Amino acid sequence: MYENKKLKRKVRNSYIISTVSISLVLFLLGSVGYLILSALGATDRMKESIAVYVMLKDGTDENARQAVGEKLKGMEGVRDVLFVSKDDAVKEFKEFSGNDPQEFLDFNPLPDSYEVHFSAYGADDESLPAFEATVAGWDEVSEVVYQRNVIEQIGANINKFNLILLLFGVALLFISLILLNNTIRVSIYSKRYIISTMKLVGATKGFIMKPFLGSAVLQGVYAAVIAILMFGALVWGLHEGLPEIRFGANNMELIYISAGMLVLGVLISLLFTAFAVNKFVKMRTNKIHMY
Repeated sequence: MYENKKLKRKVRNSYIISTVSISLVLFLLGSVGYLILSALGATDRMKESIAVYVMLKDGTDENARQAVGEKLKGMEGVRDVLFVSKDDAVKEFKEFSGNDPQEFLDFNPLPDSYEVHFSAYGADDESLPAFEATVAGWDEVSEVVYQRNVIEQIGANINKFNLILLLFGVALLFISLILLNNTIRVSIYSKRYIISTMKLVGATKGFIMKPFLGSAVLQGVYAAVIAILMFGALVWGLHEGLPEIRFGANNMELIYISAGMLVLGVLISLLFTAFAVNKFVKMRTNKIHMY
């Protein structure tokens, strides 16, 4: 009687430990996925904040100016176009530098211009030079101005950061799967005598594995629910504690991450349980105590 209680307690403890282990792994993977989405979102926002200034030639009439604006709006990758008149440009210059160029030049040297912002895919190292080459050839345009070196440096740094984050996520997944495999195997190890007894009474492999796989599905669901709750608390804490930082992932992406954690939790528990149970089912009964 005492031995039965001890065995049940041992099995229960191993089940709890493996469930918590799966929860922690799912939480870490979900958090890394969230960080990757946040990094990609920050990258897109940074690209969309890039401004390209299309300077118009002096003497360009209103019809020609409006035609340039319409052509800019119709170009691929362009998100919005804002007209900046000479007067507005000199006001911005005065606010920025504290100097008025009209005071010592007796005229406004700044031209009419368009401030162009791009969508994330339209503001890369290849699209912007192509845009510049096309627009600079228009008769009404004197030049196209943007910070080429800064944009190239930002793009290179962002790509490196995203690659490092992705490699970290893959490495974490690989390490986590190895640890989970060992944890679940230990959990099944505590039930090896039950498996041996079922074999001795003539139970088939499918009959033996069925309850273990059913328990594995429930374990994956329990682990995923715990991980999702922890992940939700993390996201809420980041948004409430650091409101000045825009963390990425909209509601739909958060749902996808949570669904992925649920599916991954069930798959991990099922696969590793199946491998572990199959090992003990194939093991000879007289050697199972030696494992």
